[in-house]
Amino acid sequence: MGDRRSGMVQSFGYPQNSSIVSRAVAAAAANNHHSNRTRGRGSKRYSVSVFYSMAAEQDIEVVDDLATAQKSLRELKTKISSQSKKNFMRERDVRFLDARIGLLIQNRMALDEQHEVASRLEDNEDDGVNQYPDERRMQQYGNLFYLLQSEPRHIAILCRLVNLSEIDTLLQTVMFTLYGNQYESREEHLLLTMFQNVLAAQFETTTEFASLLRANTPVSRMMTTYTRRGPGQSYLKSVLSDKINQLLDHESLNLQINPLKVYEELVAQMESEMGCLPADFPRSVTAEVASTNPTVISMIRPRLETLMDIANSFLSTIINSLDQIPYGIRWICKQIRSLTKRKYPDATEHAIASLIGGFFFLRFVNPAIVTPQAYMLVDGIPGANSRITLTLLAKMLQNLANKPSYAKESYMIPTNPFVEKNKKRTNKFLNDLCEVVDFYEQLEMDQYMALSKKDIMINITPNEIYNTLSLIQQHLSILSPNPNDHLRILISEVGIIPAQVPRKENKQIELPLYSRWEMPIQDLTMSLMSENNITQNDILYMEAKSIFVQIIRSLPYLGRPPLKLHMIAETAGTAKDAQLVHKGIKVKEMLCELEEAGVIDRRDGHQFLVEEITQELAHLGDLKLKVMEELQSLENVYKTIIDHNNYLKSQLEIFKAYLQNVRMQSGAGVTANNSSKKQMVGIGVEVNDAKHAKKGSKAATVQGPFKFSHQQLERDGIIAETDVPENRRHHIYMTISSPLPGTFIISLHYKGRDKPVLEIDLKLDDLLEKQQDNVQVLDLEYLKLNVSRTLQLLTKTFMSRNRTGFFS
Repeated sequence: MGDRRSGMVQSFGYPQNSSIVSRAVAAAAANNHHSNRTRGRGSKRYSVSVFYSMAAEQDIEVVDDLATAQKSLRELKTKISSQSKKNFMRERDVRFLDARIGLLIQNRMALDEQHEVASRLEDNEDDGVNQYPDERRMQQYGNLFYLLQSEPRHIAILCRLVNLSEIDTLLQTVMFTLYGNQYESREEHLLLTMFQNVLAAQFETTTEFASLLRANTPVSRMMTTYTRRGPGQSYLKSVLSDKINQLLDHESLNLQINPLKVYEELVAQMESEMGCLPADFPRSVTAEVASTNPTVISMIRPRLETLMDIANSFLSTIINSLDQIPYGIRWICKQIRSLTKRKYPDATEHAIASLIGGFFFLRFVNPAIVTPQAYMLVDGIPGANSRITLTLLAKMLQNLANKPSYAKESYMIPTNPFVEKNKKRTNKFLNDLCEVVDFYEQLEMDQYMALSKKDIMINITPNEIYNTLSLIQQHLSILSPNPNDHLRILISEVGIIPAQVPRKENKQIELPLYSRWEMPIQDLTMSLMSENNITQNDILYMEAKSIFVQIIRSLPYLGRPPLKLHMIAETAGTAKDAQLVHKGIKVKEMLCELEEAGVIDRRDGHQFLVEEITQELAHLGDLKLKVMEELQSLENVYKTIIDHNNYLKSQLEIFKAYLQNVRMQSGAGVTANNSSKKQMVGIGVEVNDAKHAKKGSKAATVQGPFKFSHQQLERDGIIAETDVPENRRHHIYMTISSPLPGTFIISLHYKGRDKPVLEIDLKLDDLLEKQQDNVQVLDLEYLKLNVSRTLQLLTKTFMSRNRTGFFS
């Protein structure tokens, strides 16, 4: 019977050593271990059969709409996970460079710091041949990272031990590499288990209730980073994007309610209209004086009403999206509530809700509202008025979750009615967030099923490996105090940890993960079968059902009720397709064997088996609809992630261009060896090949002018505002040339005229400084240009024409 079973398993496409049957049996055994249900023969076989169906859902042989959609979905999820990691890394680079560019603008960066910045800008795309460690090293790393992945407690402890300067690099490895498959239940549940360990320790060591989860610690950074994974980003996009974009459509809407700021608006307005201020109207006053000014009060009153209406709308949208919130976010909220009740049994419901809100609003929702461009919710950068409104909305939502729930700033006190009115429904929502089932049984099933997989793999860079090993070795006495601990054994085998490799050599490699100590899956399966009274007839029954489902998926017309199993087997056995013939013959033999064993009865039309096959087909039909819906949703998410990646790349290009100009002008970019081909090229400089240059000729030539129509610039969002009458816009065009590094001549022309209508000399420094100061537009008298998009245009136009590249 054993040989026969092996043959049947292999016959429909599953290798014997990674049998999907073994996975199903293991999963069912894990479930039965926890189940209190009655164990009649029928219910037991049905339970096992259900888990077999779960394991066999993604059939590798059947090619139908469901299989095609599932394959596309798996590929898309892999691409999202991979791209999310790239975006996370680029965001880190942009944040670092954004802070440094200010020093460059002020000429306060030393030469060695410029080299450090330059290293951040080196291209690190996945091209060329990856350098893999030798086979012995790969095996050691695979064993170690399997242990770290499957036993999250080690990473949980490590995350609490590292300092703030080390946490971002570690989180990159944990969130986007070790548990990088963001849509795979086993990895997600292991990651959440790690969170549970971290949170439990945080509650244990924190002495003040008010500081729980609010201080900037490695733990709070972990929680924020978790929300940036694919499911969290997808939720924010689907729920908040439309609301925020509607707000941005009304850029002229000014909802500033800070009396001091409103007073400044009033001063500017009076000076504009009257030319000067009345003698009894001071230019500068205190916040207290401004708040009592009758005109200021009258300006704030309608703004306050509008602001609270918008805040109500945002809050309702969030509360109504409860079912869309990712499971992981809700489960973390559940752990916060559970841990709070255990450590502070006298804590009020409001106090507990404030801690949950401290994660959900402070770490997840509000950052996306305040900086929607960073979360890919909007295309451009919000204008000044919109930024003020979004900041005020975030403060109002946060005040709902604060304890005590009053506003910290005095000018926010008038929004307290919004807080009082919505406190009850917000607390209910925050508690409802926690109402999700635990995943422990599912995780145990996933872990059993993972034992049968020989293709557990992560994409990781050498520096991620070396950095993680270095941190573990640094804290080994705490992580693994016992000499016989598996972690200590594996670390000792690794030996000396290699040094970090240069950025250009830090290419991703595929690292297969293996366990050193798990029981072989064949032995485990037989043991579990014995423990749970799962017989060979149960296995035979499950395989027969699976093959019938495969046949009907391949020949859908056979699925019309009533199902006649012998006829279905006969039809497949006489088909033209060799695989179908093989399946038909096998399943016909299985039917006879099951009938002889008394498991099914031909006289009742194999009723029990027919019912299960029908249910399975119905489940697959529902599954197809869900897969198609998820595929469509994630395609939008992937497009957004790619768009954000392109934006980040354009920012890096701008920083790169500016750095090159600075280094060229300071002489830092001149190569010592004239024969070297490596030259740095700034925006506006085209380098001629020295081999073809005539003696005494100039190395740099003026680039441009390049011509752009008014219509093109308006369409691309480069023109933010225009005073040119619509009937004359088709006569207007702009030219841009670059006579010197970092210098641009922008000319506005009217067709038919020799001289430009307007000509300005623009420095790259000035544009970058405007961007640094959040100045949105560049005023050209007749036109106002969007600063960010103008920078992108200059980078694209002039950098792309530098034949030698950036740092080539």
